[in-house]
Parts: sequence; structure tokens; C-alpha cells
Amino acid sequence: MSNVKTLAFYLPQFHTIPENDEWWGAGFTEWVNVRRATPQFDGHDHPRVAQALGEYDLTDPSVGTRQSELARANGVNAFCMYFYWFDGQRLLEKPIDSWRERTDLLPYCLSWANESWTRRWDGKDSEVLAPQNYRPGFARGLFTDLLPHFQAPHYLRHQGAPVLVIHRSDLIPDPGSFAKEMRAMASEAGLGGLYLVASETKHGLSSEDFGFDAVAEFPPVGSNTLGSAQLAPVPGLAKDFRGRLLSYDKLAKVYENRKPAAFVRHRGVMPGWDNTARRGPKATIYVGSSPRRYAEWLQRARQAEERDRGADGLVFINAWNEWAEGAYLEPDSTHGNAYLTATRPGAEVTGAPATLRRGRPGLPHARSLVLVGATTVLKYVRGVAFALRRARRTRRGTV
Repeated sequence: MSNVKTLAFYLPQFHTIPENDEWWGAGFTEWVNVRRATPQFDGHDHPRVAQALGEYDLTDPSVGTRQSELARANGVNAFCMYFYWFDGQRLLEKPIDSWRERTDLLPYCLSWANESWTRRWDGKDSEVLAPQNYRPGFARGLFTDLLPHFQAPHYLRHQGAPVLVIHRSDLIPDPGSFAKEMRAMASEAGLGGLYLVASETKHGLSSEDFGFDAVAEFPPVGSNTLGSAQLAPVPGLAKDFRGRLLSYDKLAKVYENRKPAAFVRHRGVMPGWDNTARRGPKATIYVGSSPRRYAEWLQRARQAEERDRGADGLVFINAWNEWAEGAYLEPDSTHGNAYLTATRPGAEVTGAPATLRRGRPGLPHARSLVLVGATTVLKYVRGVAFALRRARRTRRGTV
């Protein structure tokens, strides 16, 4: 039996808050997005329908109990919950604070989702709803609000230190100083250190760039390129489709065959990705996912972590309940418990790989390939720019 710990990212967007009521309409939760999704091609699985847990409200204590039971029974050792903190203002905090108080629930850690909130879902990226400003002293304010979680008996620790994931380390103005300050405050609080992990939300991230301890793979972010393109047309693709079609199997192979890093880079996998519920005809869709292929990818990720880090190995799953992004382990009406079962260490997953009939070439599929090509070029340009910034920081001695 593997000693590697398996963590699943956890979204707390399944209860109402006044801010979402104002921005998106009264009663908004992620389920609103999920329900309104429509298929973009023949056999496209939408809208997704939650099974077993149903369309839950995370302020209901029984939901956390049931989620913990399902996770424990299927090889998930901890949830990595998104922590929304904007210069002292917290959002979607109720489920996380409740989790902190209940030591009977699954162990957890936090991922500071440090991007500004915008109206990206409806294409208005420039309209900022909740800004992230990084004002002087922000690190101390952040640490103060994190400390009660770090002190919880069931908060996840790595080599004795609480685990903190930062979703967008590259956005922090001086990440090296931030890391030093956070560790110093952790020592002052008697926490035994702090294990800082950067989500790999940008190509070429290295923990050494930020003074962090590790990077965690975060598929498919940064990987929507020609190497994962769905080259064969899908059947019945909607004429107004203006998104990107990619191959789940190709993406899995990209991650399975990555060269080892010179720093600690924990493996990451995903059960699927399809954000039609949020983006409609502009969605990014990975076709060909299946419980069987996911189980193979996860098994190889665990084996690699075991080989490289033994009991210190961590595998991150994106995600436990990202329903509107098609990245979830929770049971649905299409697959039932299949993805949960596939998550169990050593699980023998039966069933055929996903198959998809070949469609006819057309303008929507051509647009998809052009978009994927443009993303590939943009990734290269950003990679060069990031390398130049890294070189400048190295010369200044700020890394």
C-alpha cells in the first residue's frame, strides 16, 4: 500500500452569499451554472446531474460528513480548500470555518486563491468584482486569518509543518520576501514551520523562483496547447462553438512523460475538464476522459511520488467538486461512483476506454485548432517573458 497522500482541491462555492446575489442574481451558487449548461456536440454530457449528494448546500453540516465518508472510503486523504481573502475581506468562508471546528471531518489544507475576482464568466474580464491589491502588510493580515486553521488538529501537515498552497504565486509582488515573512510568523506562532506549495498555474514555474518548498502540478492549466489538441473532428459540433477541443488521453500522456524537475514538483491529475457550464460555446473541453484512463494516470502519479519522495509524496487531484468545470469526483448520473472507485489505491477499474465517433470537418473545429495554436504561441511568449523576469530577479538577488 502506498504511503503517498492524495489531496483533492475543494470548491466552497455551493452556498449563497450576498456578494454573489448582487453580482450574479439572487440565490446564485455553482449549481446555477451547472444546470444551464447545454451540449456542444453529439454525446456531450450536459447538463451534469449530481447523484448521491444531490445539489447540496455547504452550510448543511451533513454534507461535510458525507463528503468525508466518501473521500475516506475511496483513497482521498485530505481536501485542499480554496481560501478567498482580499486584503482582509473573506468570501465563501462559512464552509471552511465550519470545517475547522469539526475534527471528525476529513483532514484539510488551504489554497489561497489570490486572483482578483472579475466577470470572466460572462466575458467581462476587465470588470473587477473583488480586487487583490497586495497592500503593505498584507502578509501579516493573511497569516492572522490563516492561523486558526493552521492550529486545527486535523489541518494537514507535511514533515510537521502546516501545508499552504498559493494558487497564483506569480502575482505576488515579491514572493521571496512573502515566503520568508510567512515562515517567520509560523515559527513565532510555534507551528514548526510552513510548507509552501505553488500551484503550477503558469508554465515553467519553479519553487526556487519564489522561495517556496514545492510546486504542485495543476492540469490542465497551462497545457491547452497543440500537444493536447483534439485533431479529429467530433460529431455534431455546434455551428456557434468558439471554444477549444482537446484530448484527455494526450494530456495524461504529457504529464505521465514529463522529465523530472530539479526541485520538488508534486504530481497532479484531473478526472476531466469541461467548463461548458461557465463558458458555454467558448468552453475548453477535454474529450475522451474515462474512469479507466483517469485511474491509470493517477496510479502512475502515485508511483512516481512514492519513488521520488516516499512517505513525503503528495498527489493533487483537480478536483473534488469543480462541477462547472467538469472536474469532480463526486457521483453523478452518468458515471455514478466510477471516478471515486477509480481513486482508490490499487483499484482495478473495468470498462472500456472512452470512445467518440468521428465527425465531419467544419468551421467550428477549424476555429478550435486555430485557438489552440494561438494558445501555444502565447504560452511560448509568456515562457520567454517569465524566463527574462527570473533572470532579472536572480541578478538582483531576490530569488
